[in-house]
Amino acid sequence: MKSQSAASGRLAPRLVIASIAGLWLCYFLLVTLRGAVIGFSLDWPMLSRRIAVTALSMAATALLWPVLHGLYRRSLWVKAAAAMLAALPVAMLLAGINAWVFADIQTQAYSQVAKSKHINIRRDQAGNLLVDIADEAKEPPSPAGTAAPSQNAAASGPARSIVMISAHEEDETFWQQMTELALGRYFLLLAWAALYLALAYAEQARVAERREGEFRRAAKAAELRSLRYQINPHFLFNTLNSLSALVVTGRTDSAERMIQTLSNFYRASLAEDPMLDHSLAAEVEQQQRYLEIEGLRFPDRLKSRFIVPDHLAAAQVPGMILQPLIENSVKYAVATSRSAVTITIEARDEAGQLVLTVADDGPGAGQAESGGFGIGLSNVRDRLQACFGPQAGVTSGSTPGGYQTVLRLPLVMLHD
Repeated sequence: MKSQSAASGRLAPRLVIASIAGLWLCYFLLVTLRGAVIGFSLDWPMLSRRIAVTALSMAATALLWPVLHGLYRRSLWVKAAAAMLAALPVAMLLAGINAWVFADIQTQAYSQVAKSKHINIRRDQAGNLLVDIADEAKEPPSPAGTAAPSQNAAASGPARSIVMISAHEEDETFWQQMTELALGRYFLLLAWAALYLALAYAEQARVAERREGEFRRAAKAAELRSLRYQINPHFLFNTLNSLSALVVTGRTDSAERMIQTLSNFYRASLAEDPMLDHSLAAEVEQQQRYLEIEGLRFPDRLKSRFIVPDHLAAAQVPGMILQPLIENSVKYAVATSRSAVTITIEARDEAGQLVLTVADDGPGAGQAESGGFGIGLSNVRDRLQACFGPQAGVTSGSTPGGYQTVLRLPLVMLHD
């Protein structure tokens, strides 16, 4: 059973979480690779803080999900505007998280630089940053007339310069860094929002396509049911007329047999789902019942012959697909003829197609005049078209010995 999110076209939570995790894991790998290239230390303190920032960034990005999820039915422009606005505070939050997590690392970095450069970094009472730099190029002046520096001067060491970075300048630098961080995170969040919207629209397209397929199948099923149900009333009316004729002519025994046979016919016919296909053997058995009914009307004129190879008995065919064709032969050949008419039902395999032929050796004038487009034949054409499309076809027409209709459909075997 599909989840409610998938059925409605919304993204499944696992897919959203995977997209967030994928974005920030990619960021983590790229930043770590960049640090290795430019010489940043890859020791555990740095990696652990970077992992922490990545995890917190994932959690902060998830805050955008409810915003976009809630605008599911709104237009793309509304979603894009909402993503751009909602990403601003989240980006600032991520910049603050980054500064907070790496704050002690920055202090350690100052100490390492001071040690490697032999300088002293400290702060005064006003919070200004003082940097003591040894200036070896400058030495204390020598006394007049003396070629070498004095002992006191030599003992005092090289001259030192003090560079002061005011707290105001440091704050400006800090906020510049924060702004750059926030802008970088902002574009990462927008990239994730774009990915989310693209995935959401792809899911909606899949759902729409699936629903369209379901609607088409439902429409096709309704069409097939309608075509199938057209057969039973048509056949019933003809049979009742025949039954009435038997009663009027006093052939009560034949009428009783027809009622019993008709009952068996409809018991088998109505028990089946009109949407389900059945085997050719079942179709032949059903048509034998029908011909038995019609044989009571025309005991001396109606003959039948079935030529169905055993290996085709399990071939799949639409239920009662032969009924209208045999009924046409009875109506136009048997009923209009004064001599015996044989109706032949034949099945054969031709190049992977199942070919079914319904032929009679009657006059065939009525069918030829109707052009093969009566209600029964039209029903067969429509059902085959609905079931198989261009893979199936119907041809009909007069032959030197009568009239025949040929059905061609894909040969599919039913398996138990």
